[in-house]
Amino acid sequence: MESFMIEHQEFESPEELSDTIKCFWYNIRRSDSKEELSGFEVVPDGYAEIIFYFGSDCSISCDGNMQVLPSPFMIGLLNHPVLFYMKDRLDIIGIRCFPWAVFDLLGLPSNKKGVRIVEHPIVELQSILNTFVQEGKIEEALTCIKEYFLNARSQVAIDTMLYKAGAAMREAGGTVPVSRIADAAHATIRTLERKFKHSSGYSVKDVSGLMRFERVRNQLWLYPDSNIASLAYDLGYTDQSHLSKEFKRYSGTSPAAFARKAMKRKESINQDFITFIQNRK
Repeated sequence: MESFMIEHQEFESPEELSDTIKCFWYNIRRSDSKEELSGFEVVPDGYAEIIFYFGSDCSISCDGNMQVLPSPFMIGLLNHPVLFYMKDRLDIIGIRCFPWAVFDLLGLPSNKKGVRIVEHPIVELQSILNTFVQEGKIEEALTCIKEYFLNARSQVAIDTMLYKAGAAMREAGGTVPVSRIADAAHATIRTLERKFKHSSGYSVKDVSGLMRFERVRNQLWLYPDSNIASLAYDLGYTDQSHLSKEFKRYSGTSPAAFARKAMKRKESINQDFITFIQNRK
């Protein structure tokens, strides 16, 4: 069984970026193997992530072939788990973004690609950040990234309709219908959906579904003995069967199987499954 040692830190987004970026994070992954590829799984959630990495190559299996990803790359909204591979040690700096804002922020066209190579001037930060990371100056690396995004944010007007819709979706955790999101954004459903798809590549319903799945996933990861029927009721699913169907759609496994894996994780210091857990306000 593969084992990883994980160090993970999250850093708040500056107030000026709070409408576009949830947080910044730094992650160190160490594998038992210095020669063989070791895999780790990332499960869908309601965010898009910009990923800078350093040290080992980071690869993804694509059409049966292993493809090394350049740094940085973007993980957009996923509709299924994705396996990444590494050797030895991987240092990662991530920018967790709201999917309805990140493409406008970077001036990129939205699309539904789960993992996307970034063709953007932001790639010029790689060598600067690499120097900081190699010297162990993580705070300085994060300051550099924040300054970059603060400058980018100052030059972009974020659509207030999307901001209000996104805030309403986050507050409800994906549990309210599109009509109520439109009301919160002071827009018609048709106008909101059109703007949302243009900015994120996805519908309001798609993103709400991911947010709701994420809440179930986090609950089961932290509290694997949770009652699934109660979760279904609390989070607005039609019934337990509906929750199970949606959960398997995004995770590739049933809630019960996921909970069992989480329980084993709690009982052992070795982890064969890694996921990001976000704390929502």
